[in-house]
Amino acid sequence: MTDLAALRDAVIGCDPKLARQYTDEALTAGTPPQAILADALIPAMAVVGERFERGEYFVPDLIVAARAMKAAFEPVRPLLAAAGVQPVGTVVIGTVKGDLHDIGKNLVAAMLEGGGFKVVDLGADVAPAAFVRAVEDESPDIVALSALLSTTMMAMRKTIEALEESGVRRRVRVLIGGAPVTEAFAREIGADGYGDNAGAAVNAARRLMGS
Repeated sequence: MTDLAALRDAVIGCDPKLARQYTDEALTAGTPPQAILADALIPAMAVVGERFERGEYFVPDLIVAARAMKAAFEPVRPLLAAAGVQPVGTVVIGTVKGDLHDIGKNLVAAMLEGGGFKVVDLGADVAPAAFVRAVEDESPDIVALSALLSTTMMAMRKTIEALEESGVRRRVRVLIGGAPVTEAFAREIGADGYGDNAGAAVNAARRLMGS
């Protein structure tokens, strides 16, 4: 076993190269992959999210921190799967139809993964029917919808309607977010949760999972 403080600090410090180095060293030293996730990556991304909410970190910091987390998580992911470690939950995520922006969505996806979730990323400009198929194929706990443009927000409503019409809405919780999205809008369209930034989205996902 090895001290995971350096790995936590590398992710918090937005250093992908060091994060991967410390992960490799931890694995070589025999540290269980689940310990790397639970004792280093999840706490590190929680700190990153808190610093963003306090205005100490900005979007560029989040982007590089997410890269550091992904660099560290890359060798850990297959080991967790081989060990049968169960994720906190499964999230299908995508930017809704008509919206090609994916930076915010990518940040949320990275922080969800760093927070112990299995993430199925459908990309950008995702049609309602594609979300329905993903629910049928992946059996997720949460569907996360992102929109950066006010003109594409209505696609969130259409996606929820499509989930209802297909009969799969009762099987999942819907989490929405993005620059123009508000908590009031989330309630209006029948979403179960809302996050106004990546850290808040992860916290909302955990609340929806009851953890």
